[in-house]
Amino acid sequence: MTKALRFISISHSTASLKKRELFFIPEEDKYTVVKNLRSAFTDINGLLLLVTCNRTEIYFESGSTTSEDVVDRLCSILGQNSICKESLFTRSDDTLQTVQHLVEVSAGLRSKVLGDAEIICQIKKAYLLSRNEGLQGSVLERAVQTVFKAHKRVRNETNFRDGTTSAAYRALKMIETSFGKQAKQLKILFIGAGDIVKQLFKYNAKFNYEQLYISNRTEQKAVLLAKQHNCHVYDWKKVLSNDFEDFDVIIGAAGNCHHLVKTMNSDKTHRLLIDLGLPGTIDSQLAHTPGIEFYDLDTISTELEKNKEKRMQAISQVRKIEQEEVVEFNKWYTEAPLRALLGSFKIDVNNQVQRFLESHSGKGDSGKATIVTDRVLRRLARNPELFYTKDRLQALIEKHSNY
Repeated sequence: MTKALRFISISHSTASLKKRELFFIPEEDKYTVVKNLRSAFTDINGLLLLVTCNRTEIYFESGSTTSEDVVDRLCSILGQNSICKESLFTRSDDTLQTVQHLVEVSAGLRSKVLGDAEIICQIKKAYLLSRNEGLQGSVLERAVQTVFKAHKRVRNETNFRDGTTSAAYRALKMIETSFGKQAKQLKILFIGAGDIVKQLFKYNAKFNYEQLYISNRTEQKAVLLAKQHNCHVYDWKKVLSNDFEDFDVIIGAAGNCHHLVKTMNSDKTHRLLIDLGLPGTIDSQLAHTPGIEFYDLDTISTELEKNKEKRMQAISQVRKIEQEEVVEFNKWYTEAPLRALLGSFKIDVNNQVQRFLESHSGKGDSGKATIVTDRVLRRLARNPELFYTKDRLQALIEKHSNY
């Protein structure tokens, strides 16, 4: 029996930032969550855990475990049983609907910022975890390959990827917008050392901000990035005590450090705070402090709508490509029982061939058995009526064994 591919999702479409924070799973906890789910539901043989700034989703391949079961279990793991009664999750137990959803997510059609370019990298990273845990499954693996193929076609055949939609890029652009010509001389602090901070360093090649500092809970990671990008390391203890000296810009992107930044300790007339963390690294109450300009993920995403018009024009092309790839997946999925039957039949024919060879030569010959089996199957493919009787099949085996 072919298993079904199912999913659960909590995202910006269904829940506020505050509610989404409750279901954010930091990198160091992902293996624990995956192993817990695998232990609780032994029929799951494929599972992909996707966690981004705007969504937490689980795609899984199972025989009997339902999406409702996984929602309940996730709430239990994260200690959020009371909130599970709210309608925060979208979910499906239909394979085709699940693949359609995953393909749309991967293209950025369901992102807060249309066409989000980072989501495909996050899916690849999530799938790597699945493979490392032996949880790629056959149906899930085919769905992920469908995603990669659709992504490649969208990139090559449409203008949907034109223009940036990266929150990291937009954050750096806001520094330039906020401070104008003075931006190059600003003292800038990145808090964290994860994917978003790595993107900040990558995009800084376009802005060339010179006075960059990085601080991270694990100092070794901060030191490594500082060496790679020729910047300075700022003492994490000072961050914990909210001692930010004379920094003009602070970008928070530390994992699982809720409201790490609560106070500012200088009388600067203009300071820019940008929070790209989930849960939020910077307390939003600082937005009410005189001289502070504050942006969080939701406001950053709103700013990224500048490229929306161009992408809107390409949506019809993107959806056409996606539909074509989903149709191909569905063809593969619906033919799975037939492939399984044919595989079983091939094994049966091979066994009969080996018995025939042993009875006539007194010894087995696996190499010859494989050749005879392939010849018999090719003949049956041309003349399927030969399959209808046991005697005909036996005669066919005998004929092709004498060569």
